[in-house]
Amino acid sequence: MPVSQTNLRGAIKYDEPLSHHTSWRVGGPAACYFQPEDIDDLVLFLSQLPADEEIYWLGLGSNLLVRDGGFKGSIICTSGVLSGLRFLSNEQLEVEAGVACPKVAKQCAKQGLKNAEFLSGIPGTMGGALAMNAGAFGGETWQIVKSVTTIDKRGVLRQRAADEFEIAYRHVRGVVGEWFVSAVLQLELGDANTLLEKNKQLLARRGASQPTQQPNAGSVFRNPEGDYAARLIEKAGLKGTCVGGACVSDKHANFIVNTGMANASDIEALMVNVANTVKQVCNVELIPEVCIVGESLEQPSFEGK
Repeated sequence: MPVSQTNLRGAIKYDEPLSHHTSWRVGGPAACYFQPEDIDDLVLFLSQLPADEEIYWLGLGSNLLVRDGGFKGSIICTSGVLSGLRFLSNEQLEVEAGVACPKVAKQCAKQGLKNAEFLSGIPGTMGGALAMNAGAFGGETWQIVKSVTTIDKRGVLRQRAADEFEIAYRHVRGVVGEWFVSAVLQLELGDANTLLEKNKQLLARRGASQPTQQPNAGSVFRNPEGDYAARLIEKAGLKGTCVGGACVSDKHANFIVNTGMANASDIEALMVNVANTVKQVCNVELIPEVCIVGESLEQPSFEGK
């Protein structure tokens, strides 16, 4: 049943192709796709949803594989709309979920606040970074989180301290049924020019080592403890391996690129091939870092995803 549009100010669409909104440029349609005007509009939207409606939150569409059959519930897109960013006293920054991580890194550097530089290497939004404890260049999101604002399915907002969450490598566990809409980051004073130069260097490093000119979703697999997924994939001889239009990047083995004609099934089949081959060659089980959602037009390959 379509969601009521009563008094909503944001954009709501039905059967919206998610290939238009994911960095891999693949994915079937969302039954309902909503971009709120602001947090108040988001509260209203959630309050109108059926109790059993499935929800998925979308930022820049990186770290995400939407299957070709699409998503039968509601997609809430925060990118470009929940875009508030303001500096507080005591070296703190309040940032909403839709702000791109590299923008946070740049604005902190301009303000002369350090410890957020690693965010320049995360090609997503703060909402996604909070949800998975995203990291890059040795830093992780929750190292700088002081508190968060969450929202539940009824549209109720709550303030929660960082210590209310269980945090680990690419893992965040809090109250089930609550999602992040903003966070307060705790930073330290630094030199603006030095920080801006460091950000510039990190972005250059990312461009030199990752296939940023081709559609990709960032790192595909988590790094096993004490090792690197890219090293294992390369050791297994998988660089350049393709399924349909999806290929393991020659530039970085833990990236799968869409060469132009891939669909989600190609990408997932290649992920399975990579994981199985690494298990056979290296006796290490690779766990996907990317989220896999939606309905498959074929039998799903990753159980529970």
